[in-house]
Amino acid sequence: MLTAAQIRAGRALLEWTQPELARQAGLSLPTIRRMEGALGPGRSSAANVDAVKRALEAGGVEFISASDDGKGAGVRLQK
Repeated sequence: MLTAAQIRAGRALLEWTQPELARQAGLSLPTIRRMEGALGPGRSSAANVDAVKRALEAGGVEFISASDDGKGAGVRLQK
């Protein structure tokens, strides 16, 4: 599951503003703000979460899932 922190971190790695992510994902700015907020993407539709994930991945972000050794989920830039 994509987290609000992963969205914010991915956007920061790409140096994208919230309006830029909204444009790249084809979503409204309030939707991006809500997904990055306290409630996170869990309250958004699966299609909207997928659109944000695909936009960030197209920009070069790789999502890292939480591991069994206690390391949390994160993001990094692809080579």
